[in-house]
Amino acid sequence: MSRVEVEPEARTEAGPVGPDVPSEIVGRSPGQLFWLRFRRDRFAIAGLVIIAIIVALAITAPLFARWVGHGPFDVYAFELTNDIGVPLGPTLNAPIIDDAGIQQGKVLFGADGTGRDLFVRVLYGARTSLIVALSATAIEVFLGVVLGVLAGFYRGKVDTLISRIGDVFFALPTLLLILGITAACGAQPKGQECLGGLLKPGMGLIAFVIGFFAWPYLGRIIRGQVLSLREKEFVEAARAAGASNFRIMTREILPNVVAPIIVFSTLLIPTNILAEAGLSFLGLGIQPPTPSWGGQLEEAATLYRVAWWTMVWPGVFLFATTLAFNLVGDGLRDAFDPRTA
Repeated sequence: MSRVEVEPEARTEAGPVGPDVPSEIVGRSPGQLFWLRFRRDRFAIAGLVIIAIIVALAITAPLFARWVGHGPFDVYAFELTNDIGVPLGPTLNAPIIDDAGIQQGKVLFGADGTGRDLFVRVLYGARTSLIVALSATAIEVFLGVVLGVLAGFYRGKVDTLISRIGDVFFALPTLLLILGITAACGAQPKGQECLGGLLKPGMGLIAFVIGFFAWPYLGRIIRGQVLSLREKEFVEAARAAGASNFRIMTREILPNVVAPIIVFSTLLIPTNILAEAGLSFLGLGIQPPTPSWGGQLEEAATLYRVAWWTMVWPGVFLFATTLAFNLVGDGLRDAFDPRTA
């Protein structure tokens, strides 16, 4: 019996006609579709590049400090005095002089109010802002995801309890609480701890108070997602196969809420950066001499009329970082859900 081979048609009557029409449909995974949509967003790609540059500068800050020959706490600039010896302020943008009096050259971003290299301190300030923002975001995401999944999956009394706790957090004057806690714990004498050692002044305290009071926002989003997912067929199939509740939550439900977690986390980071900068600007965040963009802006408030660079450079880095994270967050949201584009 002979077999007749039929060549498949490249197109149908209703389809487009042309040499560029593919003869077959190429399947793509969800990850490939996500990356295809994300890379079309030029603003998101630009934000990703800016974030990569700032993170690289923050990581390599000690290398830059070694390259210029001094760290973020070293004072090298001279001070101007009047005829009777009263200081008039530092010689901002003045030549750097080492201990032997040998001229080393000018600092790249100028000097701050105490004669320290502003370029090095801005890079170290990036490390401070990123560490605090990422730590606070991790606390928010952990609490929001865990409590949101539990509330949406178990419903009933568990959902009621977690939801009412979230309502209490929503009703709290969060800003006043953060200001009060940071002021009270930050005012503790050196060597003493706040609340019996539960909270310690420093970056950990700032990250904790920022992240602890903001988890209900993500928790409500995750709860709504889980309420709809728990009724899906794949969850019922896993339950019928004898899977435990923990396995269903971690293996079936949690992977399907990764997209909103990533998008919301990316948008939380710039908010937390601004929160840390605001606390430091008010004198309640990162305490001097630790470099911080907010602290540098607070110091520049009395110098910007005669030394504009003390406010411009920390402000530019703060603005660029928050803008970049927001652009990436918007791009991720559109890539995960094309309907929002």
